[in-house]
Amino acid sequence: MPHKGMGSHQSARMEKDEWLTPPWLIERLGHFDVDPCAPVIRPWPTADKHYTIEDGGLYQPWRGRVWLNPPYGLQTEEWLKKLVIHKNGTALIFARTETAWFRNCVWRYATALLFIHSRLTFHHVNGDQAVHNAGAPSVLIAYDKVNAKILRGCVGFGAYVDNRYTRMT
Repeated sequence: MPHKGMGSHQSARMEKDEWLTPPWLIERLGHFDVDPCAPVIRPWPTADKHYTIEDGGLYQPWRGRVWLNPPYGLQTEEWLKKLVIHKNGTALIFARTETAWFRNCVWRYATALLFIHSRLTFHHVNGDQAVHNAGAPSVLIAYDKVNAKILRGCVGFGAYVDNRYTRMT
């Protein structure tokens, strides 16, 4: 059965769930040590070490700076919880600020957020850019001061929020 596009409400029918982060975004964010959600087939690296669905990246050791573009949907919270515990990385997720998992894993623990001005257009595993955008707004989430500083340096890219002073209790 075909799946809906990345926003769950997007009208384009897709036959897969695997989407690649645009390479220009990875380049802008700098070097990452681990990508625990890497696609099995990838035309460009996102980190030094890649864990795929075959490796069970959620259950592998995460070392150093982590790039996290997790599966979107009900699993997002589990991946963010691990990044909260790891405390060194940047996540890319939909800006679902109304959800309990966003409140619990982002507002309570993130160092900084960068709400991206326009909707991202992800890529297929062959490297081709998708025809349609993601169907929902995205946010980059930093977990530590180094990652926050990198997001703050992305001038003109989105709205930066220093979360150290606005954390929910």
